[in-house]
Amino acid sequence: MSRWAVLPAELDPRVRQLVVRLRRLKDHSGLSLRQLAARTGYSPKSWERYLGGRSLPPPQAVEALARIGGEDPTRWLALREVAAEAWGNRRGEAPAVDTPGPEAAMPEATKPEPEILTAGSRTAAESRADGTRSPTRSLRVALVAGTVALVLAVSSTVLLAVRLLGGAGGTAAPLAAPAASAPASSSQSAPAYACRVERVDGRWNAGISPTRGAVLANGHAGPEVAEAQCLLRRAGISPGGIDGIFGPLTEAAVRSAQQRAGLVVDGIIGPHTWKALRR
Repeated sequence: MSRWAVLPAELDPRVRQLVVRLRRLKDHSGLSLRQLAARTGYSPKSWERYLGGRSLPPPQAVEALARIGGEDPTRWLALREVAAEAWGNRRGEAPAVDTPGPEAAMPEATKPEPEILTAGSRTAAESRADGTRSPTRSLRVALVAGTVALVLAVSSTVLLAVRLLGGAGGTAAPLAAPAASAPASSSQSAPAYACRVERVDGRWNAGISPTRGAVLANGHAGPEVAEAQCLLRRAGISPGGIDGIFGPLTEAAVRSAQQRAGLVVDGIIGPHTWKALRR
C-alpha cells in the first residue's frame, strides 16, 4: 500500500473524491508509477501530478486506470466530468469541453503539458544525459571507422601476398642473402659449382645445399641458388649456367617447373617449389 501525501486543503471535494478513488484503484492494481506509465502511456511524472491533486487527469488516463483495475470506465469518466466542472469553477473558468485533461482549464502561463510515452520515446534531457551524438560527430566517427577498415584490408592483402611468395601458402623461410650483399667487386668471378645429383631417401640432391625451405627470388645468390639450378637441369629445364646467381634465365626455368608441378607460377622458389624439385 502506497503512502500518499496529504492532498491540498483548497482542493474541491469533488476533485478530492476523484483523486482518492484513483489512488485506491492504483493501490489495488499493485503497480508502481513506472509500471502504470508503461501500461497507460502517461509518464510517471504525469501520474504524480494526477494522484497528487496538482493536475486533473485527462479522460483517457482515467479510462486506462479503470480498465487496469477491472472497473467500468463509464462510472469513472462520470466522476471525472464532475471533478472537471469543479476544477474549472475553482479558477473562475468554464470547464473545457473539446480538449480533455487539466490543461484546457489551467491558465496558459502555468499549464503543464501531459507527458505521453510512446515506444522508444525520449526526452531532451535524457538525450543529453546519455550523450547522443550530433550528426557531425557521427559522420566523423564513421569516417574514422572506414579508414581503420581500409588499413586492415590493405594489411591483410600484404600478408596474403607474403604467404603466396612462400609457395602457395607455405610457411615462409628466411630469405637467402641477395646478390647485392655479396662482395661488389666486378673483378671477382662467380664461384663454380659442380652438380652431383643423386637420389637419397626418395629425394633428389645436388650435393651443394640441403635446404628445403629457403625462399629464393631474382637477385639472390649463393649455394642454395646453385642447388636449385642443378635440380632444374636434372628435371630437363635449363636455368643457364650453374653459377649460383638467380637471374632471368633461372627465374624462367623456375616458372616452367612450377607450371609443370601445378603450383602458383610466380618465379619464386619456396617450400612447395623445393618439394617439387626434389621429388
